[in-house]
Amino acid sequence: MSGRVGDLSPKQTEALAQFREKISDVLDQLSNQTDHYLLRWLRARSFNVPKAEAMIRKHVEFRKHMKVDTIIDDWRPPEVIERYVAGGMCGYDREGSPIWYDIIGPLDPKGLLLSASKQDCLRTKVRDAELLRQECEKQSKKLGKHIESVTIIYDCEGLGMKHLWKPVVEMYGEILTMYEENYPESLKKVLLIKAPKLFPIAYNLVKHFLREETRQKIAVLGSNWKEVLRNYVDADQLPAVYGGSMTDPDGNPLCKTMLRYGGVVPKSYYVRDSIKVQYDQCVTISRGSSYQLDYEVLFPNCLLRWQFASEGSDIGFGLYLKTKGNETKKVGAMQEILPTERYNSHLVPEDGSYTCEEPGIYVVRFDNTYSVIHSKKVSFTVDVLLPEGHSSGKQP
Repeated sequence: MSGRVGDLSPKQTEALAQFREKISDVLDQLSNQTDHYLLRWLRARSFNVPKAEAMIRKHVEFRKHMKVDTIIDDWRPPEVIERYVAGGMCGYDREGSPIWYDIIGPLDPKGLLLSASKQDCLRTKVRDAELLRQECEKQSKKLGKHIESVTIIYDCEGLGMKHLWKPVVEMYGEILTMYEENYPESLKKVLLIKAPKLFPIAYNLVKHFLREETRQKIAVLGSNWKEVLRNYVDADQLPAVYGGSMTDPDGNPLCKTMLRYGGVVPKSYYVRDSIKVQYDQCVTISRGSSYQLDYEVLFPNCLLRWQFASEGSDIGFGLYLKTKGNETKKVGAMQEILPTERYNSHLVPEDGSYTCEEPGIYVVRFDNTYSVIHSKKVSFTVDVLLPEGHSSGKQP
């Protein structure tokens, strides 16, 4: 049985009655009290009534804290978010569900985090979720059938390292967790298009925030994505830029009256110079010396990612690969991947990455050999990120 209204087993029917009774004291604080709505929470917890009760009570507190009941009418996102967060709601799929677009490429996540608070970013996503919930209710009344979930078209063209910056990934994680905990079973399908080679690594970083049931709703489309989209969406409900016939009144195929396309955030919006990063390690490198770390890469096409900051002055950084049969740590005996350069990481934290096309021992080197007076304190994080298909996002 699907666990939906009209398709419940006797045990599921009993669980629904128990659930409604258990939460009777908070029912009036929910956005909806129908069986359709309550069953979403039960399905999210496999009809375990105590777990569903704990989940929905936590959601009630979330609604109070975020002032969800009035967030659409009483709160608007900061201008920088409204102008530079890409995507939006546009059209309906063939079953009448609203379609939401996430357009990742033109997004400037670092600029947004330097210009808006994390709380404002989260509140914006809550507001979007509430707008979509209201749209589902409107569609239900209009079509005379129950609509409770949303189709997402996720445009990955332009996905790059700027989207894998550690504070950005952490922000994505908080947003995904918020959706899973407070809007269960609201996703019908994710149709992911134009995925670049980096996508498997990016997905592996965030997939652990998603329930297995959510992961199964994600479909990565191939080069025929326009044709496949039209299997889900009628042409007149699909923007022309995505293979449909919908345009703006002036004929613009991008449908900019409904979708935002983001862009680089002007520095005039910045309210802070940097984002505080929690680094994994810290080391003091003596004057005239260097510090090296070995990272064994077990699979081809892993991504070696680093972030570091120094105190007081600059520091040198380089990346090397130990040649087969050579265990020496001397720089001259290793294959140079990225030559050692000095970085002003005491002024601006440095971050970067390298795609390791071949397995081997990669050596990260912090260089202070040029300094004859000062030692350097360096805080850093280095990760080996695995492509999709391996068990976790990071190599142990």
